[in-house]
Amino acid sequence: MQKPTQLHPGDTVAIVSLSSGVLGEDFAAHELTRGQQRLRELGLIPIIMPNACRGVAYLNAHPEARAVDLKQAFLDEHIHGIICAIGGEDTFRLAPYLFNDPDFITAVQQHPKLFTGFSDTTVDHLMLRRLGLVTYYGPNLLNDLAELGPDLLPYTRQTWAHYLANPQTTAITSSPVWYEERTDFSVAALDTPRVQHPETRGYEVLRRTGHVQGRLLGGCIDSLNSLLTDTCYPEEPIINRNYHIMPSPSEWHDKILFLETSEECPTPAAYQTMLQNLKCAGILSEVRAIITGKPQDERYYTDYCRALLTVTQDLDLPIMTNLNFGHAYPRTALPYELLATVDLDAQTLTIDEPYFRTTD
Repeated sequence: MQKPTQLHPGDTVAIVSLSSGVLGEDFAAHELTRGQQRLRELGLIPIIMPNACRGVAYLNAHPEARAVDLKQAFLDEHIHGIICAIGGEDTFRLAPYLFNDPDFITAVQQHPKLFTGFSDTTVDHLMLRRLGLVTYYGPNLLNDLAELGPDLLPYTRQTWAHYLANPQTTAITSSPVWYEERTDFSVAALDTPRVQHPETRGYEVLRRTGHVQGRLLGGCIDSLNSLLTDTCYPEEPIINRNYHIMPSPSEWHDKILFLETSEECPTPAAYQTMLQNLKCAGILSEVRAIITGKPQDERYYTDYCRALLTVTQDLDLPIMTNLNFGHAYPRTALPYELLATVDLDAQTLTIDEPYFRTTD
């Protein structure tokens, strides 16, 4: 696996819309402006890729346009990082345009760059992993950088600062507060703070003691499940099989599986079914441990924990929950395929190697 280099002040970062095209809608214009402003405040230079703001209808009809932007972002030597605008539900449709393009494959392998996003972007992470690139399950433009409050959430700022640093190891700490999702994203909501709550749980261990070390692999469980079985897009599992997007069972061997749930807040029964699907696919029996992200607004948290214990009971897997990644606010960035240690006694997660390529 190739690591990209860290970002530096003055670097140019590309904004891409690989799933939903909402970034190009008029009602999101104030969020686009704010996201660009925040990137400049962080010392970075944002550029919007040519198709990123062409809107929902156009990008839905033209997945190849989304793929073109990603390819160009990797090819352009002046671009140092790639930031997803937001998630969505059909980024799998890019696979034929990417994997059948030898120039794209060469670009990724010869020009490794920071790539960040979450949710449906899980599928993009897995596609780039297939090409040997370390990517980061972390913040995106609209959900994080375009935060409508008067400033970036402090934990978000800490996460972004890590993209401009490269310590030997990184402790992924629990945020002292969590925030509710907004119901109003309009111009009227600009500079209104999010509703926040003290974090009363921290990381919670559901099973086992001691230390577990392994490489990180996972994403949004809804997206992983859709690669295996999808009633909304019946072609998704077919494309997954054709292009080997989902890692095979053997590729999950000794991994630390990270899972989180989407903003749709699947019912506990649906969550248990998705876990069971991962089990039937031969994934859960291969991994060394499971860590899960806090659900958005903490909805169904206890029920999800119960489902985790039920589905993995015969496997006796170590489980630690309530981490700050995924659809709840705030969020950290987890690096794909880097070595990490879960300390079940101290209830900590540590990334045991630098996030980025070290340079002389």
